[in-house]
Amino acid sequence: MSRRKAAEKRVVLPDPKYKSLLVAKFINSLMERGKKSIAEKVFYDSLAIIEEKIKKDGVEVFEKAVENVKPILEVRSRRVGGATYQVPVEVRPNRKQALALRWLIGYSKARPGKSMAEKLAAELMAAANKEGGSIKKREDTHKMAEANKAFAHFRW
Repeated sequence: MSRRKAAEKRVVLPDPKYKSLLVAKFINSLMERGKKSIAEKVFYDSLAIIEEKIKKDGVEVFEKAVENVKPILEVRSRRVGGATYQVPVEVRPNRKQALALRWLIGYSKARPGKSMAEKLAAELMAAANKEGGSIKKREDTHKMAEANKAFAHFRW
């Protein structure tokens, strides 16, 4: 981390198809080895699969899934007098979004299935219905924060 000044936030342009910043950020997170066109194809195919299966707008399902996965609390390690405590803290808004996107991608990759588009579509539909691996991760994070509520006075 730089000692001089904080790093500048890069401006992400909205995606060309849906004109959404959230979709653009998700595609950038999904991208591997700089292959953006492949990431876009996977994402747009997964939205098409969602629209075909549940007859709802794919972007709305995606936004609802991201909203459901966003964590409110998390634990951070804090060293006090030789002991390390897990201190519950609120999650900053930009970190909430980043964690939600990361969890959705990670758990869709871990799903059994044929193509990445199908796995992503299944995880997004599950998250929109408040089930699936990414929702479980959010609940586990909240449970850990709740269990360590006694150490909240160590917050900094």
